[in-house]
Amino acid sequence: MPSGQGPVVESALLREELVRSRKDAGYTQEQVAVALEWHPSKLIRIEGGKTGITRVDLTALLVHYGVASESKQERLQELARGARSQGWWTGYRGMLGDQYLTFVGYESGASYLRNYHSAVFPGLLQLPDYAEVLQPDAGSEPGVALNSPGVRLKLDRQRHLAERADQPRCHYIVDEAVLRRQIGVNRDPGVQQRQIRHAVERANTDPRITFQVVPFSAGYHPGLRVLGFNLLEFDGPLDDVLYIEGPKGASQLASDPDFVNDYRGFYAEIIDEALPPEKSLELMLEVAAELDET
Repeated sequence: MPSGQGPVVESALLREELVRSRKDAGYTQEQVAVALEWHPSKLIRIEGGKTGITRVDLTALLVHYGVASESKQERLQELARGARSQGWWTGYRGMLGDQYLTFVGYESGASYLRNYHSAVFPGLLQLPDYAEVLQPDAGSEPGVALNSPGVRLKLDRQRHLAERADQPRCHYIVDEAVLRRQIGVNRDPGVQQRQIRHAVERANTDPRITFQVVPFSAGYHPGLRVLGFNLLEFDGPLDDVLYIEGPKGASQLASDPDFVNDYRGFYAEIIDEALPPEKSLELMLEVAAELDET
């Protein structure tokens, strides 16, 4: 049966299985290419996720690797079919960056999402009017940028997450500056308070969500080294994936275990500096009340 985790995750699972099967059989990429009369770069591209794999080519690899189990053969063919399918986010190709869309594909199949941000609320919790004012083309009138690809994709990500049968656990951490920075105040004075209260409500009503705040009193902490980052975990053998958020064109998607582990350590350090979840939500409501008075 396919994993049901979407084409990006299923492609990654398939590639991992193929690399493992090749190594278990004792072959190098070059030896396989020679034996199957393939161009030397073909297997490199398949294992690196640069190109997909057909049913015929997958069958040839499994036969060459001596994979005799029919159940394993069918499972890998199912993964290949899933990897060739279209993700719900593919309609945004050409409008948003490829790395960002690949991250969205991984996010759609993750079982545990961890997010830290030093500047704004996490995209999966943003209200439409809050998401809109973050767009460069927002303008001074509400509603102008609601149909921009960036806003629509954020809302689609939220919708997809809510509709998943196997909803993931989510752990969000923000710096206190995220609460006090009055996003969109010149256009909609109440948007910041609404966003804060929305995040509190989500954390209070969904047991899968944990929300924490790093207070100003913590001083300098590891989270201030970056704008924001996401750590994605998956059921099964797939390694964690890291997405580091940056200015337009400067974001980074990574799966190197050592690099990802560094950020896993950063996240643990940030948790140590953050208020406990209950105290974090109390602070958020206090800040919202203060903003009501300004």
